[in-house]
Amino acid sequence: MQFGIFTVGDVTTDPNTGRTPTERERIKAMTAIAQKAEEVGLDVFATGEHHNRPFVPSSPTTLLGYIAARTERIILSTSTTLITTNDPVKIAEDYAMLQHLADGRVDLMMGRGNTGPVYPWFGKDIRDGISLAVENYALLRRLWREDVVNWEGKFRTPLQGFTSTPRPLDGVPPFVWHGSIRSPEIAEQAAYYGDGFFHNNIFWPKEHTGKLIDLYRERYAHYGHGTPEQAVVGLGGQVYMRHNSQDAVREFRPVFDHSPVMGGGLSMEEYMRQTPLTVGTPDQVIEKTLSFRAYAGDYQRQLFVVDGGGIPLKTALEQIDLLGEEVVPVLREEFARNRPADVPDAPTHASLLAAREAERAATAEPAV
Repeated sequence: MQFGIFTVGDVTTDPNTGRTPTERERIKAMTAIAQKAEEVGLDVFATGEHHNRPFVPSSPTTLLGYIAARTERIILSTSTTLITTNDPVKIAEDYAMLQHLADGRVDLMMGRGNTGPVYPWFGKDIRDGISLAVENYALLRRLWREDVVNWEGKFRTPLQGFTSTPRPLDGVPPFVWHGSIRSPEIAEQAAYYGDGFFHNNIFWPKEHTGKLIDLYRERYAHYGHGTPEQAVVGLGGQVYMRHNSQDAVREFRPVFDHSPVMGGGLSMEEYMRQTPLTVGTPDQVIEKTLSFRAYAGDYQRQLFVVDGGGIPLKTALEQIDLLGEEVVPVLREEFARNRPADVPDAPTHASLLAAREAERAATAEPAV
């Protein structure tokens, strides 16, 4: 099972000090977070994609390429690549380029994002969101798997004899997760292709999350990719830890209260009860995270937010230290306990390449 960090890259005032980082500081902080994640033994770093304030990661491949040059092992991913407003040709070429630079340590999560105004900024209509996601991804898959593509659709100009460059590393496209928090059509899309499904459930109750994951698992099996239990699932989470739980609550409460997405409604305690947010000790994070399996099944990837809402870099790095030293080692052991042997690990470039080569060997005609 993979564990990692994901960031939305918000530039937010620290409610405890009143200080707001500059855009440069925030961008550099995301790089430091990725390096720390690798240092403590985590598996994945993922960045969001946003084109509006207060967010800064408008160019995920630029950020991830920079991080790739400063890391050696960690998988570089996105916590949303906007499949609706980005040109599939540009996605195909940008992430193939990143694949080569990172020696295959790349996958990505397709999503529609949650910012309505982004659609007209890129010449799209939000009412076409689902249709754009379906058509654009169908084209992207072909661009990565076919050397020459002839294509015509509804939302972009036709392609005639087109080859995207560079080609995917070793002829193996990056593994794709489809991210959604509310849309059954996206769960269906992930299942249809046999791709991964990531439910970024940090703002949603577990009952909702479980229903969407169940749908994806059922449809994954329907399309013949394996049993429901073999479907590839990822989850989000958000943590704030201190060794004394009262210290964690005291420090995080201003962050929660000033959050435009968490504060102003439920109390922090009720919010923690309904969602994956865990504010407390490392042991409490372990207990809460292990409970996700009750509604998500045996899943493959768990990502945590540690830096949103104005949390300073020093504190975010402390959270990653706690994850790496005290939380994730226990989670690895406990999630592995009684895990069925036929439940796959999250795909990597190496595993996808090995599977491709095994398939070729199995179908090769015997020598005469």
